[in-house]
Amino acid sequence: MAAIAEVARPAAAIRACIFDAYGTLFDVNAAARAMAGELGADWQPLANAWRSKQLNYSWLRSLMGAHADFWQVTADALDFALDERGLNRPDLRRRLLDLYYNLACYPEVPDMLRRLKQAGLITGILSNGAPAMLQAACASSGIAGLIDHCMSVEEVGIYKPDPRVYRLVTERLNLPAQAVAFHSSNGWDIHAGKRAGFYAIWINRTGQPAERLPNPPDVTLDSLDDVPAILGAA
Repeated sequence: MAAIAEVARPAAAIRACIFDAYGTLFDVNAAARAMAGELGADWQPLANAWRSKQLNYSWLRSLMGAHADFWQVTADALDFALDERGLNRPDLRRRLLDLYYNLACYPEVPDMLRRLKQAGLITGILSNGAPAMLQAACASSGIAGLIDHCMSVEEVGIYKPDPRVYRLVTERLNLPAQAVAFHSSNGWDIHAGKRAGFYAIWINRTGQPAERLPNPPDVTLDSLDDVPAILGAA
C-alpha cells in the first residue's frame, strides 16, 4: 500500500469520487464463499473462474458487437464455471445467482463513503453492472444512501474499457475529468480511467503486479481505507 505521505496529490481540486462496483465496492467472491460449506474446496476455484469468464465475456461481446447486459453475462459466466467443474445443478446455479444479485460490500466501504460525503464530495458508481443489479447490491449492502450517482454501461451499450463509458462521468456530473477521483480494483480499468483524465486510485486488493499498459495510476492502495485521507477528507 502507498504511504499517504508519499502519495502524489491531485493537481486539481477533487469534487467527485467515482467507484467501480464489482471487486472495488462489492466483494465478488462473497456469493461462492457463502456456499463454502456445501462447495468445499471448490468454492474458490469456482469464484475465480466465474469472475474471469465474466470479464472475458464482457470484452468479447464488446469486440463482437453482441452486447448483452451484465446480468446475462454473469449468468453465462457462471454456467461455464459450473460446467467446467462438473457442478451442473440448477438449484446451485439459482442460489449462487441470488447471492450475487445481493452482494455484500467490503467492510471499509460504508465508513469511507460517509467520510467523503461529510467532506462535501460527490460520490458515484461507474460500472459494467446493469442498473437493477447495482441498485440491489447498494440496497443489500446498506450504502444506497451514500451514493449520489449510479452510472451503468447500459447507457452506452458497450463495456469498459471503451472510452465512451468513462465519458459518462463528466457528462453526468458536468465536471472536468481532472476534478474526478476514479477508484477501481481492476488494473486495466484504472489505466483506462487515468487515460480519460481522472485522478486514478488503484485498489489492488490481491497484490497483483502492475499492468503493462499506458497511463498508470496515480496511487495504489490495498483497500479503500485511506482514500478520504488522500483526498483531504479525513
